[in-house]
This record gives sequence, structure tokens and C-alpha cells, in this order.
Amino acid sequence: MIKEIEWSDFTTLRSTIPVVDVRSQNEFAAGHISNAINIPLLNDEERIVVGTDYKQKGKEEAIRTGFRLVGPRIHQIVDVAKATAKDNELIVHCWRGGMRSSNFSQFVGMAGIKTHVLKGGYKTYRQKAQEYFRRPYKIILISGCTGSGKTEVLLKLKEQGEQVVDLEGMANHKGSAFGGLMMPSQPTTEQFENNLFEQLNSFDILKPIWVEDESIAVGRVFLPTDFWTTMRLSAVVMLDVDKTNRVQRLVKEYGCADHAQFLESMKRITKKLGGQHFKEAKEKLEQNEMHSVMEILLTYYDKAYTTSLKKRNPEVLGNVEWDGEDPLIPAKQLIEMSKQERIG
Repeated sequence: MIKEIEWSDFTTLRSTIPVVDVRSQNEFAAGHISNAINIPLLNDEERIVVGTDYKQKGKEEAIRTGFRLVGPRIHQIVDVAKATAKDNELIVHCWRGGMRSSNFSQFVGMAGIKTHVLKGGYKTYRQKAQEYFRRPYKIILISGCTGSGKTEVLLKLKEQGEQVVDLEGMANHKGSAFGGLMMPSQPTTEQFENNLFEQLNSFDILKPIWVEDESIAVGRVFLPTDFWTTMRLSAVVMLDVDKTNRVQRLVKEYGCADHAQFLESMKRITKKLGGQHFKEAKEKLEQNEMHSVMEILLTYYDKAYTTSLKKRNPEVLGNVEWDGEDPLIPAKQLIEMSKQERIG
């Protein structure tokens, strides 16, 4: 039995009923709903064939081609669907909640599986995500020079029960030219947006959300423009760690990185670093003098950070000094600082 459901019903039912995405593998890989299971009605190659027939021969012939291609695999689709279903129920969606969802539901319905088809499909989900990125969140940005431990403090805030968005964690990238070193591959921007939406959807909009101060691009992933605009208009708290401690922290973080890969990353900022500084940093890298390398790099990064902050001139709620050792200490100070701001 097929039942079309609205978004409000989807958000309730998805907590207990598995969500099945019947789009092709490539569509799913580009971006999908969190925890959805991909059971393609048409695989990537078949989708191209059906699409070509639709353009060249019309809708009716494309439908015939689709049935011809799917026919031999219907039993496999049904078997996977039965293994996925909970109490013989599934939530199903394709791109627009149209023909693929309907056909899939009919096929599995003959095997006794009840389906709930999301009205508007994945397109509805993406539209809801964009709406959430425009909401007036109470964001507090954690800012500070490179190596000041912003991510560590952010994660400690989360442990303390605060609402936290770890953009770098979601993006699998630490933000700088060296941010991709020793990190897993990045998600697509679309999938990143979906994951961000899921997190924002779980938050209380009336409470503060802590976010690390970032540019609009984190590696190859781009933040949603509306959400980033809200970030840029938000107040910041500053983490102050002296340069010596920051150098030590960066050596600990990147000292074990492959030197060839580190050099390739360094080449990306040659122009900004300056030819002489690049040459000196390269020589120190070849000599495995990582402390010297980091000191040279921070000369550039600190200057770039200071210039960018002055240009933005954000509202600064306060500064927190720490030695870079125990992130719980500045995390607790930031929480108190935010409480005073709320009281004020």
C-alpha cells in the first residue's frame, strides 16, 4: 500500500521507519538524507539510457525502457527492501517523489511492504535545508590565531552540553592550506549542507550555537551562503595563546605529516608567504626543523588573520587567555562569558 506523506509526517516517522532513497548511485553519492539507505530503482547506466530515450523518443518509450531494464532485477530489489524494512514498512523517496518512488512502492507492495512516499522527494528535503540556513541563529564565533586550539575548545563546549557546530569536523578539513593533511576525503558540498541541516534541526534556536570562525570555504567544501552570512554578522570570542605554545601545538599536530605532501601544501601559499620566506621554510622542512617551519608559517598566518579581523571589525564579547594545555579551562570561561552576555 502506497501512502504519500507531508514533510511534518516524514520528520516524525523517520525516527522509527527506515528511509529508502531509490535514486541512482551517483545521485545518492552527491548528497543524501542522513541514514537513508540507497536501493536504486535504476542504476547509473540505466538512468542514462532512460533519460536518452525520454529526450529522443518521448515519455512513453522511456517508461517502456525503464520497465525492460528493471524487470530482471525486481526480485533483487524486493529482497533488499524486505531486509531493510522494519515491521514491513519503509519511507521512500526519489528526486521529486514521482515515478521512481511510485514504481518502487508498487513492486515492494506486491511483497507486502507498506510504503510512505515523501511528497516532493529529496527536492523537498533540500528546500527545507535551505530554509534552516536562513534562520536567525544566535551564533557565537570562536576566533583566534592559527594554532590556538579553537577546535579542541569547541569540542569541550559540546561535552559541557553546549550547542556546537564543528564545521571542520563535518568537512574533514582543518581550514588552512594544510588542513587536508592526514584527513579522510571531504564530502561533497551538498552532503556537507545536508549534515549541517541535520545538526541545526536538532538545536534549540533560542539558545546560543558555538561555531569556529571560518571562511566560506573549508577546503573544497563551501558553507551555505545564508548561514555564513549569519556567521559574519555574529559576535566573536577570542582565544589568546602565545606564539611559542602555538608553534609547539602545530608541530605536534603536523610534525608527523609526510614532508612531500606538506611541501605541496606550502606551495599553495608561496605568493602570500613571499619567495624568501617560502625558500627558508622549505630548507627547514628538508632539515626536519619543524619548529622553525611553523614559526615562519605563523608569520604569514598571524598577519593574514589580524588583517582579516580588522577588516571585518566584529563585535568582540571578550578574550580568553590559555596555555594550550587543557581546553576545558577556556571552555568553562567561554560559557560564563556567554551567560553574562545573555544576562546583559
